[in-house]
Amino acid sequence: MKKTDPYMDIPYRLEIIPDIEEGGYAVRYPDLPGCISSGDTIEEALKNAEDAKAAWIKAALEDGVKIPEPKNDEDLSDYSGQFKLRIPKSLHRSLSLHAKEEGISMNQYCLYLLTKNDSEQTA
Repeated sequence: MKKTDPYMDIPYRLEIIPDIEEGGYAVRYPDLPGCISSGDTIEEALKNAEDAKAAWIKAALEDGVKIPEPKNDEDLSDYSGQFKLRIPKSLHRSLSLHAKEEGISMNQYCLYLLTKNDSEQTA
């Protein structure tokens, strides 16, 4: 049987969706059908997403299911994954405070907000 480790390093797109009705966050890997999880905080949801990804890959390998490659609409080598953004000091403070409330870094919190907004725009 193949090991899951090489597949865990593949950069699958992860969506983070706030659960408005029950609180917490739902997470899913769109390229891995049915690979979903949740958590009360963003940090917990991200950890649970990794656990779900590992379980999904393990089950696929055991069942002989072909593990799909991530869908890339274009060549990602053109993007570094980083950009600099200048924001007002008041927004910086607000983002920092919200991140502290969630118990995560401001970078993770901003990534969550961008992902949430982007998934709403593409839905």
